[in-house]
Amino acid sequence: METKKSNTSDREIFLSRKINAPIELVWEVWTKPEHIANWWGPNGFTNTIDMMDVVPGGEWHLVMHGPDGTDYINKSIFKEVIPFKKIVYQHVSSPGLIATVEFEAQGEQTLINWHMLFETVEQFIKVVKVHKAVEGQKQNVDKLEVYLSGLKSF
Repeated sequence: METKKSNTSDREIFLSRKINAPIELVWEVWTKPEHIANWWGPNGFTNTIDMMDVVPGGEWHLVMHGPDGTDYINKSIFKEVIPFKKIVYQHVSSPGLIATVEFEAQGEQTLINWHMLFETVEQFIKVVKVHKAVEGQKQNVDKLEVYLSGLKSF
């Protein structure tokens, strides 16, 4: 029997990181706009969240304000939400992608697995090479960790 290789490896990004915070707190800062606005995006970015309804079919409208003053309008639709386990959202503004974020409790820590699958290889190349998305995703999680370390409880 032949094993098939993934035909999407040329257009996906994957990051796995163990976060030093309990899953309840990590989930809270991923799903509440008043939290996610404080840490989302690469270094130097700030955010305005107009809508964030974290339920299947719910919308997420976010404007990322770049350090150079450029505004990046983002719209996503939540496809799957399993509390304390998984969030799947479709980024419907450009670039098109499906993001899957899985959460796993590990004692007082949380393992996050974040996968992004771009619609096309061309979009992937543009986002990764031009906008340095892999580094941006790492910075995003770094900012999450810093934000969490500043929270005493929720």
